[in-house]
Amino acid sequence: MQKANIPKGTRDFLPREVAKRNYIFSTIQSVFKKHAFYPIETPSFELSQTLLGKYGEEGDRLIFRILNSGEKVFKADTLALENKNVAKFANSISEKALRYDLTVPFARFVVQHQHELNFPFKRYQIQAVWRADRPQHGRYQEFYQCDADVVGSDSLIYEVEMIQLFDEILSLLQIPSFTIKINNRKILSGIAEISKVPDKLIDITVAIDKIDKIGEEAVLSELRTKNLSEEAISIVQKLLHISGNNEEKISQIKNFLKDSEEGLKGIDELEWVLNKIKLLGLKKAELEFDLSLARGLNYYTGAIFEVKANNVEMGSICGGGRYANLTELFGLKNMSGVGISFGADRIYDVLNTLNLFPKDVEQGIDFFFLQFGEEELMTCLEIMKQLREKKYSCDMYPISAKIQKQMKFANDISAKKVIIYGENERKKGILVLKDMQSGFQEEIKIKNFLDSI
Repeated sequence: MQKANIPKGTRDFLPREVAKRNYIFSTIQSVFKKHAFYPIETPSFELSQTLLGKYGEEGDRLIFRILNSGEKVFKADTLALENKNVAKFANSISEKALRYDLTVPFARFVVQHQHELNFPFKRYQIQAVWRADRPQHGRYQEFYQCDADVVGSDSLIYEVEMIQLFDEILSLLQIPSFTIKINNRKILSGIAEISKVPDKLIDITVAIDKIDKIGEEAVLSELRTKNLSEEAISIVQKLLHISGNNEEKISQIKNFLKDSEEGLKGIDELEWVLNKIKLLGLKKAELEFDLSLARGLNYYTGAIFEVKANNVEMGSICGGGRYANLTELFGLKNMSGVGISFGADRIYDVLNTLNLFPKDVEQGIDFFFLQFGEEELMTCLEIMKQLREKKYSCDMYPISAKIQKQMKFANDISAKKVIIYGENERKKGILVLKDMQSGFQEEIKIKNFLDSI
């Protein structure tokens, strides 16, 4: 007999858990709509060539490839396998892959539908993504992202809006304390330039992006394996220890980057955004300039964001940034964009850990009818039909069973109200309506019931 199991890194969700997830999705979606973002969807899998090479070497390793089927299997490049050219062999047996994120498919979408869109185009998307990562707490191989992007403008006003989205949505979800970290890839480019290793920008960003996971010493060791000079590594290490408030950090890094045009441009952009947010104010969020924030994805070119829930053992729950050249990879130039992503599964875990889901999220159907026999059945079915026409949810126990058993079932499914219509009620022409939350019950004449509710 086959054992019932699911792949590691995936989860089943029971009805109550789905209700909680839907609460997260609907909260996020409501704010996206309020900010005039429009919904789109893209396929769960893309052509491998669409995804590969967009996330860096490490990202490519985490992409789930889909094996070719049918006669295409015979086109496998066995010679590449013999020569241990794994990448070439993999490409010959896999033309498609599950999407790694929603941003690269969105860039493909924009290029493919450019003549059907009005720019700047504001989109939101709530769909699953897949990564062949090592499963652990807060890290899954299948998870949902809730993205908002603006493409077709390089205006920094949209960076301001992204920060406002983080603040408004996480505040609505009642997360008590969270920090929005911000940096700019141009500043990191300036650091690489001043350190005399401009060609090592990707190596530097990929390494320091892991600092929260592996620690500073391991990051420095990784930089050494990338053939950075000790002088360059020393500069990176020193900059990682810059401290103070946002203004003090900016003053220190501005002095360091005084000879880097690219780095100073990044600082100007950062200051503009921070000043606007300071004037507008935030509901709950702390906004912190963090020089160690790198976001390892290769496509970021400007502002980068990451959000962490404070006082919870969890990685980042949101992230994002500015990308200037992503659509160019698909043949469309001069189409800058900026976007953010809410990690629904990590947010779910945070809300569960802190017991922050509203109590009524788990409430089930509006009315549950107990069943007492054939003579009462038809009246109950007729009332249920009328309730459903009025958009109420309702159900009935399938057989006439002991009332204790039926009440327990109603309680287990979190029914809001129970309707009792047995022999005594039939003779009196009434229903007994019991509120499952308060325990209060009342008698209502059948002819008045629909009007009374």
